[in-house]
Amino acid sequence: MLQERTIRIIGIDPGLRRTGWGVVETLGNSLRFVASGTATSDGTLDLATRLRQLHDQLAAVLHEMRPDEAAVEQTFVNKDAVATLKLGQARGVAMLVPALAGLPVAEYAPNAVKKAVIGVGHGEKKQIHMMVKVLMPKATFDTDDAADALAIAICHTHHRQSAQARAAFAGA
Repeated sequence: MLQERTIRIIGIDPGLRRTGWGVVETLGNSLRFVASGTATSDGTLDLATRLRQLHDQLAAVLHEMRPDEAAVEQTFVNKDAVATLKLGQARGVAMLVPALAGLPVAEYAPNAVKKAVIGVGHGEKKQIHMMVKVLMPKATFDTDDAADALAIAICHTHHRQSAQARAAFAGA
């Protein structure tokens, strides 16, 4: 009989100005808040330096928190192509840091995150933040980005079992 173990998951909400992160632990159906925060970059600096700032801060978080898995929100495309490209570059950093640490990295569309947390694919940030607090009453977050990152981690706890089952089936 296999014994379950606690899995530590980091959710990352990428952004060039602010990249939120949230860490949860899951064991079976239980969910526990660990920590959350926001990595920031200095808007007066060049893009490469800002990306390095996000990289270094996220790398420090991973080193301290030691997650087992990572989940990153997918980028949505908006009307401002330049802003979308910059967000994509920040998202690349958000995926690269856990990948360099040897973690599996899952990706979730914003609607999938909302559906996992509030039950529907469209909802206000207030609803998401309220449900994060309902699911984890001890959760604290310093920014909306950190709250969103916790929602991404919660989404991954819901989907990781089916992802593992698909991977095991594909390997059989």
